[in-house]
Amino acid sequence: MKIKRRRKRSFPESSATSDIAFLLIIYFIVIAGFNVNKGFLINLPAKDSTRMVKKDDVLRYQLDAAGNILFNDTQVSIHEVETGLRNALAEHPNLALMLIISPQALWQNVVSIVEIAEKLRVDSFSFRIETVDALEAAQ
Repeated sequence: MKIKRRRKRSFPESSATSDIAFLLIIYFIVIAGFNVNKGFLINLPAKDSTRMVKKDDVLRYQLDAAGNILFNDTQVSIHEVETGLRNALAEHPNLALMLIISPQALWQNVVSIVEIAEKLRVDSFSFRIETVDALEAAQ
């Protein structure tokens, strides 16, 4: 008895090849359109450095959920942040900027403050995102 074999489809007859080719074309078009953003470049301290920061050299700003920028519990504008940071750098050359961020804060404010710190060449920059526990305790 002779067993009939199914005739194998050759690769060009399959519709899968056109689907794969189409997806690859879309993939390469999309990849070619991306613009690479280098982001915020930070010089990190050396592994064995022991830099001490005095309490008076720390400048704290807070971004709350309502989109406000707070300095000493007083609402300030982004221009006042830049002016205050510039004046503080003149008085304290070893200034450390600390940014406390609410999870619901406007991220454009975060980016704006980071850009100001980069423009004014702040050496020490720290940020912290408030946890849900800290937010509940504040209420």
